[in-house]
Amino acid sequence: MCGRYVIISTPEAIRALFGYHERPNFPARYKVAPTQPIPIVRLADGRRSFALMRWGLLPSWVKDRRRFRC
Repeated sequence: MCGRYVIISTPEAIRALFGYHERPNFPARYKVAPTQPIPIVRLADGRRSFALMRWGLLPSWVKDRRRFRC
C-alpha cells in the first residue's frame, strides 16, 4: 500500500524556507496520491532548485523503465 501526505505550506513559505530562486505556483493539497506531481527541492552544484516530480513506486518487474522517468 502506498502512503499519502498533505501539502499545507504555500509556495512562498517553502521558497523562504529553502532559499531557491524559482517562483513556482503549486497548490496546497489534501491527500497527495502516487502518480501526482509533487514539489521537491534538490541540491545541485551547491545550489538549491525547485522542481515538480511524479511521485510513485516503480516495481522491480517493470521492463521499460524509461516510460516512468520524470
